[in-house]
Amino acid sequence: MAIPTLSPSSEVSAVALPRTGTPSDVSLQTPIGVYDASTDFLSGAADQINYTYQKLGGDVLDIELTTGSVYAAYEEAVLEYSYIVNMHQSKNVLSDILGMTTGTFDQDGELKAGTLSSSLNGTHVALKYPKVTLALNQKYGDGYSTQVGLGGTTTIYSASFKAVNKQQDYNLGRIVLSASNNNLDEATGDPVPYSGLVGSNRVIVTRVYYKSPHAMWRFYGYYGGLNTVGNLANYGQYADDSTFQLVPVWQNKAQAMEFEDAIYTRNSHYSYELDNNNLRIYPQPVNPGDVTPNYYHFDFRIVEDAWSTSGSGSAGIDGINNMNTVPFANIPYININSIGKQWIRRFALALSKETLGQIRSKFATVPIPGESVTLNGPALISEAREEQSTLREELKDVLDQLTYQALTAKDSEISDNVSNLNQKIPAGVFVG
Repeated sequence: MAIPTLSPSSEVSAVALPRTGTPSDVSLQTPIGVYDASTDFLSGAADQINYTYQKLGGDVLDIELTTGSVYAAYEEAVLEYSYIVNMHQSKNVLSDILGMTTGTFDQDGELKAGTLSSSLNGTHVALKYPKVTLALNQKYGDGYSTQVGLGGTTTIYSASFKAVNKQQDYNLGRIVLSASNNNLDEATGDPVPYSGLVGSNRVIVTRVYYKSPHAMWRFYGYYGGLNTVGNLANYGQYADDSTFQLVPVWQNKAQAMEFEDAIYTRNSHYSYELDNNNLRIYPQPVNPGDVTPNYYHFDFRIVEDAWSTSGSGSAGIDGINNMNTVPFANIPYININSIGKQWIRRFALALSKETLGQIRSKFATVPIPGESVTLNGPALISEAREEQSTLREELKDVLDQLTYQALTAKDSEISDNVSNLNQKIPAGVFVG
């Protein structure tokens, strides 16, 4: 094997890493160039030359690396740091930002367009971290609140229909769809707020009720003083502000154990069964408007298709649907603090060490006059990859301790400890 031609300044390699780097040369040697517009990045990459030179023993032996190799390692380290942090943040906030506006990205992962990408000076979405507040917790509970009737943000609509003599069954789905298409309530003829919103969406009925006539009959209503529920007949006393709620039979049985009543809401002797869209009223309506209610009302909510898109185009399938569409660009270099910078230096060093190991592994030994030199390429590769793995796990472990769940658990523990401490402090005695 031919002995390589060495430069006059070196006794080992034709290529050796210099002691210092030059910021102006960085942008010419980075393979991707994501951060080339940042003067701080250029300075950091140039400083990495001396850091690598010292850590790999450049004062004693030649380091067979070019400045371009170190600059490339530094850029990759910044991108790796951005990747891990953005990965963590995506998992942390994804449930809160599903359906929000996403953006478009270029070949480097930078945002090309999107309402959330207007600035990189500290207001970028990648730098936002929603605070755990009452409003945020309410958002998580909105669906459950709506379901049980204790608030929520889902709109509850009302519809009504006119009872038909001796007809027990009424298709509520047809009634709501007809009102939505025609923009007219079936019973009252008034415009409806859910015009055009039903379509093929599901309708979930939450309550069925009717109103008392505008007359006062003895023995019925809080004006009579008895506050009892009697049979709907041709005598008694009605209050014109009473609402009679139809309840299923099973609810009557539950009320036998725990009965709840109020001034404005009464339990009627009427009951119903709701099977899919079909409402069946018990007993059979007879002469509506005379001895039985003329109009029945029901509350419902519209369940939108999970794959639908809102009119604004900012939610649904056109918005954030998974981690891939979260509008996170590469973290701006200027916003990486000293903690991140030191991680980047160490990771870039490990990358440079791996590259050096690959170079030295090409030849197991190098002949020199009267002897041969054994190179440590495989050892460098193994050591470098272990360091990279350790650094990744180190960063991930720290980020896992900063999730919403972990932070709230720590806050709860602090609160409990303070409470326990206060219990052991004797109460002060007031002296007048």
